[in-house]
Amino acid sequence: TASTHDYILFFTDTGKVYRKKGYQIPQAGKTAKGTNIVNILQVEQGERVQTMVHTRNIEDEENRFLVMVTRNGTVKRLPVGTLRNLRNNGIRALRMEEGDQLISVRETDGTRKILIATHDGQAICFDENDVRPMGRDAVGVRGIRLREGDYVVGAARAGKTVLSITEKGYGKRTPVEEYRITGRGGLGIRNYAVTEKTGGVVGIKVVDGSE
Repeated sequence: TASTHDYILFFTDTGKVYRKKGYQIPQAGKTAKGTNIVNILQVEQGERVQTMVHTRNIEDEENRFLVMVTRNGTVKRLPVGTLRNLRNNGIRALRMEEGDQLISVRETDGTRKILIATHDGQAICFDENDVRPMGRDAVGVRGIRLREGDYVVGAARAGKTVLSITEKGYGKRTPVEEYRITGRGGLGIRNYAVTEKTGGVVGIKVVDGSE
């Protein structure tokens, strides 16, 4: 949900960020197909928009951060003010190792707990201040240590309950208190008992029950 003068930040899997004002995105009815993203953003071929963040005022940067998490478990905290001078063709918000991709971006205020969840059912919860703020060119630090074959499917700011959904359509809500706070960079705790029947975890959302 955004107003016409909010900024929408579009983050792609390659770690680039693009910016548009709300009114620059064409309006359409709920049955309309919508507009192809290439008509709105100058994305490069093969680049995919992974997540969007809406923000009121990019100039007002005090205690506002973007926490980015990659598929390989890297986490980075970027002060919002570093995105002030965004060009139309986007800028790099995060450098990544080859084969990695950006999975999730969340806006924080310096007081949040960050939760990262993986496909094979692990999760880690840590204080965002475990990750010092870095500039756009930085790679970030290890958020969660992954066992072989595992990868990150989602990240969120910790809230009341964590909703996890699996490949074969199973889901559950877990009170956030069950995710004890640890330092970043460990293996985390068991979030979901993944079996053949459930399939791996595909995504998480933090919900309060009213959605």
